[in-house]
Amino acid sequence: MSLGTGGRTRPKMVSHFLEKADLVFAIGSSCTRETFTTNIPAGKTIIQSTIDEIDIGKDYPVAEAIVGDAKLVLAQLIEEVKKQLGSAGRTDRDDVAKELKAVKEEWIKTWMPKLASEETPINPYRVIWELSQLMDKGKTIVTHESGGPRDQAIPFYEVTTPGGYIGWGKTTTLGGSLGFAMGAKLANPDKTVINILGDAGIGMAGFDFETAVRENIPIISIVLNNSKFSGYERMLPVASERYNIDRVGGNYTGVAAALGFHTERVEQPGEITPAIKRAQEMVKGGQPAFIEFMTRVDTDFSL
Repeated sequence: MSLGTGGRTRPKMVSHFLEKADLVFAIGSSCTRETFTTNIPAGKTIIQSTIDEIDIGKDYPVAEAIVGDAKLVLAQLIEEVKKQLGSAGRTDRDDVAKELKAVKEEWIKTWMPKLASEETPINPYRVIWELSQLMDKGKTIVTHESGGPRDQAIPFYEVTTPGGYIGWGKTTTLGGSLGFAMGAKLANPDKTVINILGDAGIGMAGFDFETAVRENIPIISIVLNNSKFSGYERMLPVASERYNIDRVGGNYTGVAAALGFHTERVEQPGEITPAIKRAQEMVKGGQPAFIEFMTRVDTDFSL
């Protein structure tokens, strides 16, 4: 019954049901209106629950407000719902579940040409899709960079376990996924931890790969190398045209190898899953792994 994550990009199920909703119950949310999240459509009745009273009604008018810890608030809410509905709970959920399933299937079908693309350079959506299909979600933690890796991963990397995904947004912490992944691995040594970078992310934090080697933190770092700072040609058109500010390049595999990672450079879509599996075996043995996927620029996003 989960719709997925509402970020700057999102699964179609999020937009579909948010538009239809009579009531939006926001738990542990500041309800901030911005370009890096899914904004609440106008005219919705909103109940906002947050631990900080400063957030209440900050960007949206709310019908009801609850100031409190999300876990405590939800526990009390569940108790009250059980009192009102009885031990059997609701029995009329089939229509909603069927609708959700139908919307999801139609959405995936629309995107399947990219998710299963055989083109080279590799379509980045195929990398995300195969990663999502391959990993044991209960034993995996994934995080991403800001920019393209974030916008491509959020809709299509499906998470089934609390804590199995570290989502974040803006460019102010560019390169942060590497540190987040190392921290997550130290806190969860029995889990496979993966961070997904682009050219900008590895350019910002690439030499910190040495930290993972020196401190014996076996993570898997994936870079989607399209030799482009995608979107900058629109934001900075003059600098892009005159000074190629939107273009970047390099052999990132060579850098990671020199710093002590197990490395692979993948150019064919059929090698995505085998490369990830080999990386999994390396981190099981205690060595961090790096996979550089040579990808095309794809600026189509699920909105």
